[in-house]
Amino acid sequence: MALNPQITNLVIILGMMQVSKKIPFDDPQVLLGVRILYIVTNIIIAGVYLYLQNKINAKKDLTTLKYVEPAPMGSADEPKLITTTVHSYDLQQLRALWKSQLMGVGMMGVMHLYFKYTNPLLIQSIIPLKGAFEGNLVKIHLFGNPAMGDLKRPWKAAGGLMGMGGQGEPKADKKSIEQAERAGSGGVKEE
Repeated sequence: MALNPQITNLVIILGMMQVSKKIPFDDPQVLLGVRILYIVTNIIIAGVYLYLQNKINAKKDLTTLKYVEPAPMGSADEPKLITTTVHSYDLQQLRALWKSQLMGVGMMGVMHLYFKYTNPLLIQSIIPLKGAFEGNLVKIHLFGNPAMGDLKRPWKAAGGLMGMGGQGEPKADKKSIEQAERAGSGGVKEE
């Protein structure tokens, strides 16, 4: 049985916090080494994402994918029917990964350069790299796992804090799709 990624992230964070207390960040050589580690891990992540983009574009899987996207939590909106292709769905997911990574780098830049925090550099050198290799796109396109079971599209949205996501999971069952088609909520093909 594999451990939940959120639990392993918590263990890594707590462990790295203890380790980072013992690292002399006031030594310029140590600080430079940690900065280089952070930059190298982000270059690795960018390389993986660029490779994924090439693989997705090379496959160009035009299989139609229909699913019902739930309304955001607390919204009065109806669930929306989405009709797309596997290719565009994967590219959309990859765009979300890029956006998330860039937000993390931006936040880390502000924390380190403006507020002078150094400890998070070490933690943020490990957690995003681990997260990148645990992603569904990487499992399918890099590791070659079949898109079945938990890897069957559409994927559940990653839960936020403590697994409480902002919306429910997308539904791809026939009944939900037919119900959304009858309600006339969406159905426009996304390109």
